[in-house]
Amino acid sequence: MYNRIVLALAGVLALAARIAAFQPPAGQNEFVPASSLPPGDQLPAAPLLIAAYAFVWIAVLVYVWSVWRRLKRVEDDMHALQQRMTGGRKESRR
Repeated sequence: MYNRIVLALAGVLALAARIAAFQPPAGQNEFVPASSLPPGDQLPAAPLLIAAYAFVWIAVLVYVWSVWRRLKRVEDDMHALQQRMTGGRKESRR
């Protein structure tokens, strides 16, 4: 029983040592403007932002166009069904 406890404790300590080894380094202590960073560290945010907005707008337009097409098809089906229901009969007014 004692051996199992010692073995479990050693396993927990080994796991804690591995976790401690993978901790990220400490961050910077002060503000560094992006203009003073080397070109490799600068992120070109404007093209990525424009691409993301373009993708979202295109997706929205495709979705709206799809819904419009399906709604038009349903309206045509309902109109055809109404024509079949009335057949050649005149609609009675109440």
